[in-house]
Amino acid sequence: MTLVKALPATQWKIRETGNKELENSLSKEFDIHPIISQILANRDLAGIEGTRRYLNPSLSDLHSPFLMKDMKAGIQRLLKAIHNNEKIVIYGDYDADGITSVVILFKFIKEIGANVTYYIPDRVQEGYGLKNKAIDKFKDNNVNLIITVDCGISDYDQISYARSLGIDTIVLDHHAISGTLPPSVANINPNREDCTFPFKELAGVGIAYNFLIALRGSLRKEGFWKDENYPNLKEYLDIVALGTIGDIAPLIDENRIFAKIGLELIIAGKRPGIRALKEVSGIEGQIIDSFKASFCLIPRINAAGRIASPLDAVALLLTEDMEEARTLAGKLDIYNRRRQSMEKIILNEILEKISNNPDIEKINALVFASDKWHPGVVGIVASRLVDLFNRPAFVISLKDGIGKGSGRSVSDFNIYKGIEQCASLLLSYGGHCHAAGISIKEDDIDEFACLLDEIIIDSGQFSDLVSQTIIDSECRLKDINFSLVNQMQMLAPFGSKNPEPVLCARNIKVSSPNIVGNNHLKMHLTSNGMSCNSIWFAMGGYLNKIADTHVDIAFTPQINQWNGSSDIQLKMKDMTILL
Repeated sequence: MTLVKALPATQWKIRETGNKELENSLSKEFDIHPIISQILANRDLAGIEGTRRYLNPSLSDLHSPFLMKDMKAGIQRLLKAIHNNEKIVIYGDYDADGITSVVILFKFIKEIGANVTYYIPDRVQEGYGLKNKAIDKFKDNNVNLIITVDCGISDYDQISYARSLGIDTIVLDHHAISGTLPPSVANINPNREDCTFPFKELAGVGIAYNFLIALRGSLRKEGFWKDENYPNLKEYLDIVALGTIGDIAPLIDENRIFAKIGLELIIAGKRPGIRALKEVSGIEGQIIDSFKASFCLIPRINAAGRIASPLDAVALLLTEDMEEARTLAGKLDIYNRRRQSMEKIILNEILEKISNNPDIEKINALVFASDKWHPGVVGIVASRLVDLFNRPAFVISLKDGIGKGSGRSVSDFNIYKGIEQCASLLLSYGGHCHAAGISIKEDDIDEFACLLDEIIIDSGQFSDLVSQTIIDSECRLKDINFSLVNQMQMLAPFGSKNPEPVLCARNIKVSSPNIVGNNHLKMHLTSNGMSCNSIWFAMGGYLNKIADTHVDIAFTPQINQWNGSSDIQLKMKDMTILL
């Protein structure tokens, strides 16, 4: 089922021209186009020096990891385990953030000779977080220390149980904190109120990477590497970038540094697992940006944890053998195709329900449940619903009267704080501002949906359900040239809180629209003697509406490379048909 909205499909909001003096200073200092300086000035980058750091991300700009509360205690406990040859287990989540966190921690700690293994629970059989049955296995195997990554901060009872068995725990987690901290040796989470680390929006893998920086520094002080030939942590950033981008962490501050350098390493393709993943994704030899990582590489990593075994993804990123990497990448590709098929079936079923509901426009929270849906793909479907209807959504998989659901939200509503107010109806919950997971009795789902709807209304955080397109600057077609587009790439990588710039041009003539590929709308655009090709992804439904019209357009210019030649193509975001 395809939805075709009226044009414009979104509400346009044009950023006001801000500090002209700053814009002029930026243009002069960095020799950049006025449009680029306007975009930078509006991104609140703390003046010339802040802009310089933004344009030139460097590992030297990382904050000290020891600013994180409990970092010193966590490192000291791990050093003790390493020196005493204690058994260590790294316990992670089954999504891309958790998988990459496990990989970098295991790889580093294993390579320095420690007695370490890893464990990721099965999504369906075990579920999210630390479990007592797993702890019992660790006890039977004489494990002394558990390091949780991308989970653990909400596992008070389980960590208490581990402690009663003589097993210590170090928690590395970025999720929102609710209630009492668990009795761990260290609870390392920038979201702690008593944590002075200045950047609060790291993904789990970003916290794990900071932990490794602190660990390596402590080992160097001890003289652990006699020849000073210590591991180069920069080489881990391709993996860190995948986890950071995959968790939709804001690409600012440390996350921007990780993503920028990591994507360069992904393009270089030295790691066999990532090279094989690029091959099976059909993007070998291409420039890999945050979008290609998000839509080609990361879904295959996530698919392993969603519908099969996340251990295949861990093995892929750890292997040094190219043939093994190709075999594992092939398995992940098969998982991803199965995931896509499941997702399509669930989404179409929900869209059918929505089309038959005359009151859908009055509903602020979309909540759907079924015992036919695989719990591993409900989060993706929730994301698609948010994209389509611009309101928070929960999709719940039912089994034996219990629902496991994933929620996603719009930027204006903190979904974690929302479900906190529904705690009396939930068996368990966790997450952060844009994504959350819940466990709920089937009989309580309708009441949960009604309560969440009321909470959204009462929040007053967004008054309507119309998606917005934020326009960074107005321009003319003749302003768009290779120099401008290349300068725009200096702002990459793009993602949450560092969006791809969107420009607006007025009174543009549309000609020769046609559908290419998977329902993509290709058009030729003309204004005042200047012309340009454009592409509007997945918007073939507008074909008959726009032929030979004049329009205002919202777009991002990009360089399109094809058969050895390059031209400028406008990637459409929205348009208004002029009467």
